[in-house]
Amino acid sequence: MYNDTYNDTYNYNIIHHGAVTGVTGSCHRLTVDSGESLLVDCGLFQGAEATSSDGPDTELDRTRIDFDVSHVRALLVTHCHIDHVGRIPYLLAAGFNGPIYATVATCELLPMVIEDALKVGVTRNRSIIAQVIKTLKALLVPLPYDQWFDVSGFDFSSAPVRARFRVAGHILGSAYIELDIGNGRRVRDRKRVIFSGDLGAPYSPLLPAPKPPYRADTLVIESTYGDRLHDSRRIRQKRLQSLLERCLRDGGTILIPAFSIGRTQELLYELEDIFYRLGKSSPQQSPLSEYIDVVVDSPLAAEFTRQYRRLSELWDAEARGRLERGRHPLSFEQLLTINSHEEHLQTVGYLRRTGRPAIVIAASGMCAGGRMVNYLKALLPDARTDVLFVGYQARGTPGRDIQRWGPEGGYVVLDGERVTIQANIHTLSGYSAHADQKDLINFATRMRHPPGDIRIVHGDADAKQALKARLQAVLPTARVEISV
Repeated sequence: MYNDTYNDTYNYNIIHHGAVTGVTGSCHRLTVDSGESLLVDCGLFQGAEATSSDGPDTELDRTRIDFDVSHVRALLVTHCHIDHVGRIPYLLAAGFNGPIYATVATCELLPMVIEDALKVGVTRNRSIIAQVIKTLKALLVPLPYDQWFDVSGFDFSSAPVRARFRVAGHILGSAYIELDIGNGRRVRDRKRVIFSGDLGAPYSPLLPAPKPPYRADTLVIESTYGDRLHDSRRIRQKRLQSLLERCLRDGGTILIPAFSIGRTQELLYELEDIFYRLGKSSPQQSPLSEYIDVVVDSPLAAEFTRQYRRLSELWDAEARGRLERGRHPLSFEQLLTINSHEEHLQTVGYLRRTGRPAIVIAASGMCAGGRMVNYLKALLPDARTDVLFVGYQARGTPGRDIQRWGPEGGYVVLDGERVTIQANIHTLSGYSAHADQKDLINFATRMRHPPGDIRIVHGDADAKQALKARLQAVLPTARVEISV
């Protein structure tokens, strides 16, 4: 727990109910002196982080709401990845019925994310799912970026709380959150708390980069890549193109485990650009775009891609410019979408038998479930296969095991089955939607008035320690702590 004691009038506590021992389960509770509180995110634990220290992994460990919700007045959502929103149904079941504030795009995407999560991990009962979604939609309050709003339920005579969402550049609709606490007329008389959510990397495709806020007293910041730097966009696109050309030369499939929202759309954007440039510069020399199919095998990802296209006003200037020039970054000739389960199984079998060059993008991003598992079981033992990781793999997930043991010719356990890894394993960290160490440092230090207190969350131990050391070096007067 953290107590801000700058001002006797506007004290507040921040308690973390996730994302302190790793990178999943984000859930942070801010409480003011009156006892009223709000939540920032309510995410699901994944991988080893879903396992209780007292025993084996259980559904309770993954979903529990371990705090009294009677004083929680509101939930603010930074974005709709499952590790930030997956416990919302359990929050509702625990009795929460306050407003759920989010950006307009997040409010449109969130019901689909929750419905899919319920179907995959909880129940196939349509009436139960429909009731949860109905309740969720009734509580959602969509808001534009950069607009201050009063957080409902707080005592505005003593310590009012207002908030606004700022562009985070992580996925469509993602935001970091600025909170103002207090009723002083001057800005400096109020306390400013920033929750970073997940910050996007500058120069990522499709979405604009986050800009640091003007000021903060307290900054709660993620640290997923707090100990490393990403490749430049030019280098990672060149590596991606080299993989495609190798696939064409050797035969076989490139498997890309990717989250349905965010990574899938950014990869499609980059692939379209590679095909476009090759076709424009050397149409006779490179048949790459003619012989490789790009398969998106996820109905959810396909729906999110349609939403990305529909909400193109949220794209960055480069992406909007391509649209204006008649290009279709998320809908190009080589793109195939797999919908039914039967068609999915047929595609897996066909690629295993034929070795036809193809790129398959499917969930889950950490290989812990979803259609990607069937591809991995069928194709990991084939040396012609390439597996390309473009996002963070949490401890205890099959994705982390493949990433760790694949280069040594090891194995991974999928659906209780030991699968030998003969495939080539690659990681392109630059395609992660998370800011790297340099970006995180810039976010904290390029404020006009940098924070005096920084709380580090959402990262493995080494990443958090590395980020703490760097932040302390560049902000020597600040209190920099790793949250527990």
